[in-house]
Parts: sequence; C-alpha cells; structure tokens
Amino acid sequence: MNTAVLQSLLPFVLLFVVFYFLLIRPQVTQQKQRKELLSSLKEGDKIRTIGGVYGTIEKIKDEDLIIKIAENTKIRIARFGIERVMTEKE
Repeated sequence: MNTAVLQSLLPFVLLFVVFYFLLIRPQVTQQKQRKELLSSLKEGDKIRTIGGVYGTIEKIKDEDLIIKIAENTKIRIARFGIERVMTEKE
C-alpha cells in the first residue's frame, strides 16, 4: 500500500519539478535582472521606456526620473517605466 501512494504522487512531483524549471526559475531570473537594471541607472544613460520613448536621463529623484527626449523637452517618468539602457551601438 505504501508503494501505491508513492506511485500516485510521483506524477504530481514530476509535474511540479517541470513547472519549476520551465516557469518559476526563469521568471525569478528575469526579476533579478530587471531589479539590477533599475538600480544601476545613472544620469547620462541613454534609455528606452516601456512606451518606446528614447531619451537621456537628466536627473534621478527616488523613484522618478527626468529624461530629456529632445532639445528643450524633458519629461518625468517612474523608474519602473524604463525598459532598457541603450548601448553605444544602438
């Protein structure tokens, strides 16, 4: 009877292991990378927002950023609105 219980639980354990490696672990890794990206922002970085607006960080105030998107045009956005920091090649 003990082996019957183990045999009935084995598929559920295997399913959980598969879900962990296919869904949970990659999501945790992405969250860690995003947190590192947002904490490493500095003035002068060229960025792209989630909305597709390109600009340069002018000033950082806690959770808000002032970005320059054109000559004499600055906007304030939330830090979590940054999608990526652009490289020199882009």
